Amino acid sequence: MSTLDRAELQRIAQLVEVNRERLQALEQQLRSLEGIKTEQDHAIDALSSIPEKGAEGVMLPLGAGVQLIADIPPKAGAVVDVGSRIQAERTREEAKDILAKRNEELRSIMETIRKEYNELEAQVVALANRFNEAVDDLQPGAQDTEPNKDPQQTPAPKKKRRKRGTELTLDD
Repeated sequence: MSTLDRAELQRIAQLVEVNRERLQALEQQLRSLEGIKTEQDHAIDALSSIPEKGAEGVMLPLGAGVQLIADIPPKAGAVVDVGSRIQAERTREEAKDILAKRNEELRSIMETIRKEYNELEAQVVALANRFNEAVDDLQPGAQDTEPNKDPQQTPAPKKKRRKRGTELTLDD
């Protein structure tokens, strides 16, 4: 195997690894955004469940399994983060509208990230296939010359045992 071939294979393998890391980062972003969207959906549902005439004895979760019992007057509003960690009191309807708009923005961002993820995933598959084909081309006798008798039952490729450190992998 020539040095140029080995260097090209290493470059492809590095690209595959870098892109896989980017895929993982995109997955993490999607999970985080989905969590935020779910939290906002729950807040919208909670605001929607309060009757216009108010409610008595409502249990408000504080976290850690603790809830506060409170009465909600008919015209009571909600305190909403309006941006830059500034909070303002709004009517319940305004609060729901703010959360709904945020969810629309989140959906748009998540769709963009999903598209980017799918494109990147296709690139990783193409690079991995290119790497595997290049390795197969560089290894004489690695392909089975015996014709398959039944195309439905393709035997698993046989792996040759090699001395440690002599075979290139995607990690190289």
